[in-house]
Amino acid sequence: MRGVVPFLFTVFLASVVSAQDSPTATAITSADIQTFINELPRDAVSDRPIRVVDVTGDYRVGVYGVFRPKDNLGGANLHEVNTTEIYYMVEGVATLVTGGELTNPSRTENSTSVRGAGITGGVSRLVTKGDVVIIPGHTPHWWSELQTDIEYLIFRPDPDRRLPIR
Repeated sequence: MRGVVPFLFTVFLASVVSAQDSPTATAITSADIQTFINELPRDAVSDRPIRVVDVTGDYRVGVYGVFRPKDNLGGANLHEVNTTEIYYMVEGVATLVTGGELTNPSRTENSTSVRGAGITGGVSRLVTKGDVVIIPGHTPHWWSELQTDIEYLIFRPDPDRRLPIR
């Protein structure tokens, strides 16, 4: 019995220490998200961080708000990183092409992005409010048609810890 009490005390202390060291959750309310998106410029594509957090020191996760006006398609992108992008459509209707090959690719100096005029051979899908699309790193993607202005969130799990904390 004498050995049990010190053992239980040690287990208790270990559980208190591990509880103190465990990561906390980060919450972003729907009101905060909508306020953030509403404050983005309306005359250009805006892709800005709402929050980027470090997760147990192993990787980071970013939540970005995006506004894209109907009249500004922009080009296709391919990010040469391991960061997956998860799109959640908040408002709007648009056609997203993923995969395939970039047309007329050009690389920006000191950047991990390759841009193109469009995509050939990709998969085209209509994306509407509430839809989710998961785009792995190194995958070409392009909004080929915007039927309306669109608002969406991008969740970016970042195993390489490139995203700055915000």
